[in-house]
Amino acid sequence: MIKVTANDILEKFHFELLAGEEGIYRPITTSDISRPGIEMAGFFTYYPARRLQLIGRTELSFIKSLSDEEKEERLTKLCTYDTPGIILSRGLEAPSQLIAAANKKNVPVLRSTLTTTQLSSRVTNYLESELAPVTAVHGVLVDIYGIGVLITGGSGVGKSETALDLVRRGHRLVADDSVEIRQQNEDTLVGHPPPLLQHLLEIRGLGIINVMTLFGAGAVRPFKRISLCMNLETWDQKKAYDRLGLEEDKMKIFDTEITKLTVPVRPGRNLAVIIEVAAMNFRLKRLGFNAAQEFSERLTQVIEQGDNEEF
Repeated sequence: MIKVTANDILEKFHFELLAGEEGIYRPITTSDISRPGIEMAGFFTYYPARRLQLIGRTELSFIKSLSDEEKEERLTKLCTYDTPGIILSRGLEAPSQLIAAANKKNVPVLRSTLTTTQLSSRVTNYLESELAPVTAVHGVLVDIYGIGVLITGGSGVGKSETALDLVRRGHRLVADDSVEIRQQNEDTLVGHPPPLLQHLLEIRGLGIINVMTLFGAGAVRPFKRISLCMNLETWDQKKAYDRLGLEEDKMKIFDTEITKLTVPVRPGRNLAVIIEVAAMNFRLKRLGFNAAQEFSERLTQVIEQGDNEEF
């Protein structure tokens, strides 16, 4: 499925289209951007034709030093049927040979007033975000004290009701029911709501509610980095649940692992408070304070003191 095209780049950054209008819907399949300096010198053996090509002042100055025949030859080779687009920085004037070659091969040529460095950084960041691997997880994503908490569990366990309680306590909803997760880099997972479900919560017996309309714009946010997973499950009397918190389970999404805590659900337990405290405790652990580890050390000291007194 085509995710990003040259037309998306054109509209996102308000670039100027100079040539190749018929090719603006060519797919962009990689976030890497190429600056074709060595190609302008005539070496096309390893030309990365499927990347966006960025031409700055340095490349254009070199092109101007070439003869008309060399300009036509190299700029024609620059425009291939696989090239998704060519971008000129600093509002530079495009050579006539480039315009002719781009129109012939339908390669969109865009122009920006940004400097080459700024242009490369912004477009790369945009492409990395849009082309990042995406998966969907059944659950709810809430921003609790700056920690992105993914609440998972079986259908009807109370995920949405817990999220509603958290919103009432001042936290912010990101997504309900379905969370689209992108791996933006090696250890960063970012959750988004599907456009159809943005700002909405489904409460059984009540129906669909709009959180932003009811609680204001401060009760929602469009995306959040996921740091913690709280898995809700119906209380099982035969199962031994963790009571100290010394060991942490992990949940792996793509190549990234996040901490996963399992919370048993039964009448009388305030899940919103439990999840809120779990987020605060997770934050403390990242700051270097681990209550479970401190308790374990205290217990070890008491046991050692008792052994010493016996002898």
